Amino acid sequence: MGLFDKKYCSICGEKIGLLGNRKLEDGNLCKDCARKLSPFFSDRRNSTVEEIKQQLAYREENERRLADFHPDVTFGRLRKVYLDRAGKKFIVTTAVNWMDENPDLISFSQVTGVNTDIVENKTEIYYKDDEGKNKSYNPRRYEYDYEFNVTIMVDSPWFDKIELELSSGNRPDNRQTDLYHQYEEQMYTLCDILNGSQRQGYGQNDFATYTDPDLKAREKEIMETVIKTTPWYCSFCKLPNMGSLNCSHCGKPVSDESVLKLAKDIAKAQMMLDKMNPQDSFDSTAQSATQSWNCSYCGAQNSGNFCEKCGTKRS
Repeated sequence: MGLFDKKYCSICGEKIGLLGNRKLEDGNLCKDCARKLSPFFSDRRNSTVEEIKQQLAYREENERRLADFHPDVTFGRLRKVYLDRAGKKFIVTTAVNWMDENPDLISFSQVTGVNTDIVENKTEIYYKDDEGKNKSYNPRRYEYDYEFNVTIMVDSPWFDKIELELSSGNRPDNRQTDLYHQYEEQMYTLCDILNGSQRQGYGQNDFATYTDPDLKAREKEIMETVIKTTPWYCSFCKLPNMGSLNCSHCGKPVSDESVLKLAKDIAKAQMMLDKMNPQDSFDSTAQSATQSWNCSYCGAQNSGNFCEKCGTKRS
């Protein structure tokens, strides 16, 4: 057959236009029939005509089953996850009106796993010199954003995973913002629901029940105390700080990853200790940490865990 010979769809029999053919392993597919396939299906070229017919039959049945789908909670922004927790089913779609798009209806029992990933994107900030050229600051300055990615592994004949970014179009620029914590909570809550977890916890690696505002406030209080009593370097201007949640030089919020991790780990450990021994309050620990002491190396008086003058650790 020549390149410009007429082609007909192996599914519906209609003539295929010059640029409208979608090749199959043993036939051709028109663009109208291709639109009816699952948006998560990616192996069309290696599929036979019979396999495509089977999928289209599944898609017709899927459209009928959507009549009994009643979502009660939604996650994400551009590509959204709609969950019907009572019916134990969900859909994932970018459509504003999902009922018109025939999204794949998936049972919770088809979920084989959920992978989550928080990606930090780092972009250098430049200034213009007298010639209008980009120049780096000294020290270099950066801006950040964070994306919250979820991959849902699915047992289906037509696809095996669904990928989405919960924060698409509205990424937080700092780990300490409310927006960051909201996406973090969404991500782990979605993971728990789809995995059928019965835990009361916030996420796989977190202790507190973060739907409880009192526990949120408690964690924030402990983290702020730890940060204020720990020396940290600003990721923007690279200068040292201590005793504040914002850089005393450029005003940016604390972004030192090691200090933030330390603060979160201490908060989780102390909240667990509070639960087991309510009388052992972090307040007394924080108070002792802020009491003044004299550095054994240079003799300077300090209130934190490291000497503000020479950096020697409190003994």
